[in-house]
Amino acid sequence: MDEQLHSPARRLIELRIAHAELDGRIDALIGASTLRVIDIGGEGTGIAVPPVDDLTLRRLKKQRLALRDEIARLERASDPDEPA
Repeated sequence: MDEQLHSPARRLIELRIAHAELDGRIDALIGASTLRVIDIGGEGTGIAVPPVDDLTLRRLKKQRLALRDEIARLERASDPDEPA
């Protein structure tokens, strides 16, 4: 049973889930950056949305890229070699 918990296939699934979660977080941050002022009263009154932290966005994108690289590495390792 321990083999299944630490198998490359399970690790690949975990990495894909983490990658999808980061995609969602990045999309949410980018979406929030396009909404600067929200009109709530119809009379020009609104709520200012704080700008997106560029450093946080860059860090998330770097993490996403590292996950993508790790996924690609595991996929290459799991594919059988082509016969010559």
